[in-house]
Order: sequence, then structure tokens, then C-alpha cells
Amino acid sequence: YPNPFNPSTKIRYSIPDVGSGLAQTVLKVYDILGNEVATLVNEEKPAGVYEVEFSTGSFGNARNLSSGIYFYKLTAGSFTETKKMILLR
Repeated sequence: YPNPFNPSTKIRYSIPDVGSGLAQTVLKVYDILGNEVATLVNEEKPAGVYEVEFSTGSFGNARNLSSGIYFYKLTAGSFTETKKMILLR
């Protein structure tokens, strides 16, 4: 939230219980063509609810992105989910 966003949004995600305690968690953002534009999370995490900021501002983790549709993909263990977000400049 918010979606559409400018210049930043917060991505809230939950990691399901994978049984082994920690799950390798990767959260990446892709453009409409499938090109990776940012890696927001890449670490082992326990089950729970988390939030990460995706920013296109001058000090953000995704500077110089143009307006358009982007996708973020969460992978935690064998769980995968993809959602859409819209950047309006």
C-alpha cells in the first residue's frame, strides 16, 4: 500500500510455516517485460508477517523507474506468490 504509488510503497507479506523453522525468502520486483529491477529481500526468515519499503525516490532502492506496471514475486521455501503494483510519476 498504497497502490498505485509514488514515490514509495510498502509491501506487506507473510511467510507460511514451512516446518523447518527458517525459510529462504526472496522478494524481487520485475518490470512488465520480466526484467528484474530490484531485490528487496534475500535471507532466511522464520514464519510471520513482514513489511518492506519499495522506493523510487532519489535515495530509494529503485531509482529511475518510469511509470508503469511492476510485479513483485515472493518465494519462501516452496511457497511462491506474485502480485501487481502500479507506479505513477
